[in-house]
Amino acid sequence: MTELKKELNNIKDEDFGVNLNEMNEAGLYFGHRTSRIHPKMKPYISASRNGVDIIDLEKTALKLKEALSLIKTMISENKIIVLVGTKIQVKKLIEETAKECGLFYITDRWLGGTFTNFKVIRKRIEYFKDLENKKQNQELSKYTKKERLKIDKELRDLEAKFRGIKNLERIPDAIFVFDIRKDSLAVKEAKREGVKVFGITDTNTDPTSVDYPIPANDDAISSVKYILEKLKNTILEAKK
Repeated sequence: MTELKKELNNIKDEDFGVNLNEMNEAGLYFGHRTSRIHPKMKPYISASRNGVDIIDLEKTALKLKEALSLIKTMISENKIIVLVGTKIQVKKLIEETAKECGLFYITDRWLGGTFTNFKVIRKRIEYFKDLENKKQNQELSKYTKKERLKIDKELRDLEAKFRGIKNLERIPDAIFVFDIRKDSLAVKEAKREGVKVFGITDTNTDPTSVDYPIPANDDAISSVKYILEKLKNTILEAKK
């Protein structure tokens, strides 16, 4: 038995349903071309095939279980976790999972200052909520048709930006980032504000840029969906 397998077996919490065969079928192992590898991802690579790096799924399983174990503890302690994923092919999945779990989320785009200038962001959210309430209470009828159309457009823009964090009253305890390259600003702001960062780290990313890296394919819908399912099950169980 390898040392890694011993580590996997030594995790005292439940295995969270993490299964190497299922991970393989979901394509978590499939990295980028070898020419694009980040040097710090080399310890997580088991081989290369046709010029493409292959992620060691045993190491992925260990890191995923470690992350889920900590997330379970955080949720049971009523800590706040925000899901961050703005990549087009997975943003809907992330939003659906967040809603099912009662989590905050950002799937449109990360606004600079979301954490580092949180007070200003909160003011914009309060403005959005006030405008939304006025529309619901038909308080906008006094405006002209042209003005109402302009307000409706502003509401759509604000909804896209803030719908997932509309009721976020403080900087969260952690974020889970599904593409740490695309949403690198979220990672930087979180680190600056002392927010824990969980993140999927594909072969072209720096795993040391996040607190809890999960080496896996961040492009394939099946890969992200697998991780989301484990995350959802863990959170719903912790909330019971």
